[in-house]
Amino acid sequence: MPPAFRLVALGVFVIPALTAQKHPAPVSSPSNTSGPAMTAPSQAPANPSDQWPDSQTPIMLSGTVVIEGGGEPASNIAVQRLCENSNVPRTMAWTDAKGQFSFRWNDSTASLSEASEPGVYRAPLLGGPSTTTPATGNSTNTGRLPGSSMRGCELLANAPGFRSDRLDLSEHRALDNADLGNIVLHRISRVKESSVSASTLYAPKDARKAWERGVQLLHSEQQADTAVAETEFAKAVRIYPKFAEAWLGLGRACQRERKEDRAREAFLNAISADDKLVEPFIELGMIASRHRRWPEAAQYLDRALQLNPVDYPHLWYDDAEADYYTGKLDRAEKNVREALKAPAPNREPGALRLLSMVLLSKQDYAGADIALRTYMQEYPDIQDWDELQTTLETIRGHIPAKQ
Repeated sequence: MPPAFRLVALGVFVIPALTAQKHPAPVSSPSNTSGPAMTAPSQAPANPSDQWPDSQTPIMLSGTVVIEGGGEPASNIAVQRLCENSNVPRTMAWTDAKGQFSFRWNDSTASLSEASEPGVYRAPLLGGPSTTTPATGNSTNTGRLPGSSMRGCELLANAPGFRSDRLDLSEHRALDNADLGNIVLHRISRVKESSVSASTLYAPKDARKAWERGVQLLHSEQQADTAVAETEFAKAVRIYPKFAEAWLGLGRACQRERKEDRAREAFLNAISADDKLVEPFIELGMIASRHRRWPEAAQYLDRALQLNPVDYPHLWYDDAEADYYTGKLDRAEKNVREALKAPAPNREPGALRLLSMVLLSKQDYAGADIALRTYMQEYPDIQDWDELQTTLETIRGHIPAKQ
């Protein structure tokens, strides 16, 4: 890979807040199906926050993220910490143009969010409220950062299309050298395309600098920084109209500023510049899902999964939801079953409920019964328990009695 290549960190897997629905909205099955109606998937109570003691001891950590095969620096990559007591990765810093990063380990304000992180622009659960942060793009982290102890914690880089080495921090102490060395990224062969756009390679120097400034500003939670980021991205695409990743950044900045029409236009321009870049398809699919434009959502999310079925486990659920509403029940069943294969921290809490709805629409009453009962066992505190129990009894009424 040429040294001038730049990467953009575009996915950090986090768990949406699992809050219970107080007023679940009814959901109707697709028009070409039959069976008793079901209500929207509800959510389980939030997981407890990380239990780490606070500490005033400043602990600085730094290092460099490189790509295997020559040590090429990887810019604009999310650097995450993962501790065994939570199993939830949290973004602590982003690499600069040289692939370098630094952050204060026990700074409670250090945990960052990214506009494209799953959980920021997620599709709403069927008929119910969104499982995650509103469309402003700003998110809050419920877990507390660790104190001075790093026992059971690792540091890794997150870049779609790549697997990251992990740095074990268990033996690191406050007075040790802050420079942790290199975190190496390895390409994943199963991914047809990653978050890398060839247009970045050909962008003029001034356009690349504007894009890099925009990306760094977009990582800030300050609305004023988002406005400046929008200006930088707009400058980059003025200089180089085929700069796909700059169009992508512009769309995300507009999303945060609630300029959805302009954001959508920017994402479409990103696809026109590079139709192998995954993230614009995801963003457009999420916009369509929020507005219940299900055929459009299915079109974009289907394409995103074709390009990258590895790095975005939430897409299996989101696409299954869109497929369900467009009546593509076989594909919906296939995708939601894939969603259920995700590790528990990344698994969509409504996946079992969606599976039961899909099977119910296919008149697979036995399968719907098993899926719904399992869902209710896993989430016993859901608010609409009585309604689900009624639905379960109705489903069982369609199952022939055993002889």
